[in-house]
Amino acid sequence: MTGALVAGGALAAPAQAATAPTVSASGAFMLNSATGSTLYSKAADTKRPMASTTKIMTARVVLAIEGVNLDTKVTVKQAYRDYVARVGASSADLKTGDKVTVRQLLNAMMLPSGCDAAMALADKFGTGDTVSARTKNFIAKMNKKAAALGLTNTHFDSFDGNSTQNTNYTTPRDLAKLTRSAMTFSTFRGIVKKPSTVQYATTSTGGTRTYTWYNTNKLIGSYSGATGVKTGTNTPSGPCLVFAGTRDGKSVVGVLLNDANRFTDAGKLMDYAFGTTTASTMQLRQLPSGAPRD
Repeated sequence: MTGALVAGGALAAPAQAATAPTVSASGAFMLNSATGSTLYSKAADTKRPMASTTKIMTARVVLAIEGVNLDTKVTVKQAYRDYVARVGASSADLKTGDKVTVRQLLNAMMLPSGCDAAMALADKFGTGDTVSARTKNFIAKMNKKAAALGLTNTHFDSFDGNSTQNTNYTTPRDLAKLTRSAMTFSTFRGIVKKPSTVQYATTSTGGTRTYTWYNTNKLIGSYSGATGVKTGTNTPSGPCLVFAGTRDGKSVVGVLLNDANRFTDAGKLMDYAFGTTTASTMQLRQLPSGAPRD
């Protein structure tokens, strides 16, 4: 692992960062974004549930649709609110009847981890005669994309990580590869690096509603150079984090699955990659009271 760092010449890790850090994750992986080379690995090929980091693939499928118009408006259905209430999922609190753009749905899904927004995207871009049929078709597209990307140890049974059959899983290596691919889309990069966003939607009565969404990824705004990506937490998966960062022209993507110390461990791994020691004094950005956690 050190060899990949030393090869960077001026970016080589100093002595204090030469030893790979210990992380509490059940599985972890970090790669060099430019080359795809491995920088850190722990149980990297063991399949694990991934919670809301699933939404990275949901976004990846949408953004790859040929000719997709991100300004297309989607009307929020009561079914999306009923779904998050039924499964106790994280929500962007989209209001029934509001007209929101695909771009806004991507923000609502990736920042506050809105499962209502994920369902709206699956419903919009799936094929079929019912919401159920369309979302099922969209999940099939997620699996097809996983196969195309060579993610041989990944399978989806949901659009948001709330597994329906306990067959929603990935590995740290696969999830890092998926995220490296997603980060090639400028829209995706622009969304996941924001600490928060304010968006305006048209209500069913023609008024304007203001939505304020906060990024559940506390690394954003806390670790200098952090550029994403997505949190995930539910009972089978434990706390998960997909992270990305850039310093001095070097970019990395990493994954932590089932890690109670996910934010500090991500900071330690990025310090290891960049040859820095800033994670030890990092103060995590706090989410406002009432903002969704994930």
